[in-house]
Amino acid sequence: MKAIFIAYNQAYNDEIVDVLVKHRQRGYTRWTDIQGKGNFNGTPHMGSHAWPEQNHAILVMVKDEKVEAILADLKQIDESAPDLGLRAFVWNVENYY
Repeated sequence: MKAIFIAYNQAYNDEIVDVLVKHRQRGYTRWTDIQGKGNFNGTPHMGSHAWPEQNHAILVMVKDEKVEAILADLKQIDESAPDLGLRAFVWNVENYY
């Protein structure tokens, strides 16, 4: 089992959920109105007058064999508009109930 943490510009919300639906991932946790700045060339997303955009984040638990396909779809979304910002991180899930 793996955990995928996806941080993304709020404009991508529907596309991210569509990827999860495509891969039959029903359960996830989403955080909205998250502030931050990418570590490469990203612009700040602070929800302020100067930097009005914000991020969202999703945490989803997936079977190991689904990870690569989900990441490939997320990468395709990111590459379609790289200035918006999208990052995905995969962690091992040791225990769960």
